[in-house]
Amino acid sequence: MALLFRLMSMRQNTRLVAIVDDDESVQRALQDLIESDGLSALCFGSAEQFLDSEARNRAACMITDIRMPGMSGLELQAKLKAERCRIPIIFITAHGDAEVRIHAMREGAVEFLSKPFDDAVLLEIIHIALEH
Repeated sequence: MALLFRLMSMRQNTRLVAIVDDDESVQRALQDLIESDGLSALCFGSAEQFLDSEARNRAACMITDIRMPGMSGLELQAKLKAERCRIPIIFITAHGDAEVRIHAMREGAVEFLSKPFDDAVLLEIIHIALEH
């Protein structure tokens, strides 16, 4: 899948939300939702694309899927944690189970949402994550 890499210019005090998901339709929907709330968002089609980008140093929060080709969301979380990169992570997935959720939360995830989820709830969680 091609990388969807678009940054809207927003207010200067807006912090960046990174979206890491291999589904471009999910990327677009999340980006539209986040930007409709006055925040900035960048999309990445894989964990590897995110890690190779400058956004890893600029993101104030990350939304990522659990299952993706290549590195999974949990593996991305572990890599960032090992590098002492403290980006608050919100997991979204259609394939989550209790064991995966517990693991993600124990490793420091802000939240673990199952698809479909309520947009207002996600925005509230993003704002909580941005406060950290």
